[in-house]
Amino acid sequence: MPSADVNLPRWKIWLHAARPRTLPAAVAPVLVGSGLAWRDGRFDARAAGLCLGFGLLIQIGTNFANDYFDFIKGADTAARVGPRRAVASGLIAAGTMRAAMWGLFAAAFLCGLGLVHWGGPWLIAIGVASVLCGLAYTGGPWPLGYHGLGDVFVFVFFGLVAVGATYFVQAGRPGLDVLLAATAIGLLTNNILVVNNYRDADTDAAAGKRTLVVRLGRAFARAQFGGSLLVAFAVVPPVLALRAGCAWPLFPLILAPMATRHARRLREQVAPAEQILLLGDTGRLLALYAVLLTVGLAVPCH
Repeated sequence: MPSADVNLPRWKIWLHAARPRTLPAAVAPVLVGSGLAWRDGRFDARAAGLCLGFGLLIQIGTNFANDYFDFIKGADTAARVGPRRAVASGLIAAGTMRAAMWGLFAAAFLCGLGLVHWGGPWLIAIGVASVLCGLAYTGGPWPLGYHGLGDVFVFVFFGLVAVGATYFVQAGRPGLDVLLAATAIGLLTNNILVVNNYRDADTDAAAGKRTLVVRLGRAFARAQFGGSLLVAFAVVPPVLALRAGCAWPLFPLILAPMATRHARRLREQVAPAEQILLLGDTGRLLALYAVLLTVGLAVPCH
């Protein structure tokens, strides 16, 4: 049955399907990688812009793929407590969503080809791997998200790969600072997934979607969420500050009280509406952290 939202303008339906709450995951690594390149006097706005375009297209394409494949595999049902999915609600036909998904992945690949000028032809392999993993997250014969590997995919591609590649195309071979910053961004990005899967654990289990939360339980998810915050706030900024010899990389610690509240909310709030709000707030925390870390890395110490 079509949802009551069927009378929404088409652009709003597609905007909701793009899941704007998740888009900080595409922007944050580009900001941080570019901040490190700026610090090293190697910032290139054209390369950074292409990285941002590639990241956004991959993120939205993956969201469309999830919308399509979760419907096909029966994970999106009337019992789902999260935001409406466009295909399952009858707002967008499955074939139309599939075509949009392929169109976005193709555009992302073409955008990525523009980066070969800066990083060399091996970047094509990263582009292909990003598209394949975006598809394999919920699609294909062995979907990553259905076997508890979604967390690994998010940490690697939206943390290590995205920050590292953004830095590489502008400044060359990444070092330890890039690895540290990428680890923080990857962990905070994955916390968005943790909140999403925490909320959907019951319906995912019923549909055979064995996310890490389904496999190991909500108590583990809370520990994972809190541990990621601990590393991102108590480990990465202090180490970066020590290596830089100044306090500017400590800027993200301003957000520590907000992060603490998020961990408490994950533990205490059980209503779906509250968990949906936490999902958006987790994305905002990532965005703010990325901005503050970028500034902290880019400001000269001397």
